[in-house]
Amino acid sequence: MQPETQQWRFGPVDVMALPHVPGLRGEPQVRDRLARWLGDPQAPPPLARDEWGRPRLLAPYQDRDAGWSHSGEQLLLAVGRDVVLGVDLERLRPRPRALELATRFFAPAEARRLQALAPAVREAAFLRLWCAKEALLKAHGRGLAFGLHRLEFSGADDSVEAPLRLLACDPALGDPAHWQLQEWEPQPGYRAALAWRPRSP
Repeated sequence: MQPETQQWRFGPVDVMALPHVPGLRGEPQVRDRLARWLGDPQAPPPLARDEWGRPRLLAPYQDRDAGWSHSGEQLLLAVGRDVVLGVDLERLRPRPRALELATRFFAPAEARRLQALAPAVREAAFLRLWCAKEALLKAHGRGLAFGLHRLEFSGADDSVEAPLRLLACDPALGDPAHWQLQEWEPQPGYRAALAWRPRSP
């Protein structure tokens, strides 16, 4: 396996960037690295998919959570202890239907804020919201099928770089105040978001 390109620590979560072979699934590519991170490189990590398809670590690592996302030629792997986490990675590319997609799938207030933005910054703001929503919904476990409109972020309307904050969400996602969000550019041409909250007792 090629060496990782970068590594970050955000609160209780470690994130590693790895090369990705386009067209391949992410899980086979992260298994070896995940085993090394968990301290037993000779054994495959005990991963199982729940009823919604979300990967979960089993004993003796059930106090940890892991997630990954890939786009283009990059892959992010995130691991944290005593948290529930989700990560999303998107390659930057033109998104001419951004406003149409936001109007159809985002919370109405988010779509209105995107509509008010100048076209030159609208696509970047859309992508930030998309990454943040997908990361949080991956942490929840249902992914996009749960509904992008069932959580609302603020922050992308005033400035493309204003921090996003979870304003409201479906009760199934818990208290908005418990969620943390980290956004960054792991490589030129990519946008990433990591969402996490403390694991319920």
